[in-house]
Amino acid sequence: MKATDSFKETIQSYLACRAATDELFAPNMSKPGKTIDDCCTYIMNTVKNSGCNGFADDEIFGMAVHYFDEDIIEVGKPITGHVVVNHTISLSETEQAEAKEAAMKKAVAEQLSHLTAKPKVVKKEVVVGDQISLF
Repeated sequence: MKATDSFKETIQSYLACRAATDELFAPNMSKPGKTIDDCCTYIMNTVKNSGCNGFADDEIFGMAVHYFDEDIIEVGKPITGHVVVNHTISLSETEQAEAKEAAMKKAVAEQLSHLTAKPKVVKKEVVVGDQISLF
């Protein structure tokens, strides 16, 4: 399985930041034969072999750094799996206020349309014996 774009982007951005701040790690990113796809495959195989279902971000990033640090490393075969990347979205106070206002307007509009909707009137015919009552 190919890693999802979100997973690759997350790993790639971490490695780029690490290379920018760590002079010793930066040359490892340009080693011949090292690719982000192989790095993700290595991570997924390592996770699968561990038998665990959840990892901290630092553990996964550590696996990526290890892949680029080692000259000879067994990547493994591509595997089928599902990768979940947690992203936290931070909104400014202004954005939060706008979102809250939009949600309130939507809720008010839904309730107003519900209250102003005409109720359905169902007329029943009352049968008395064999005769139909018109009242």
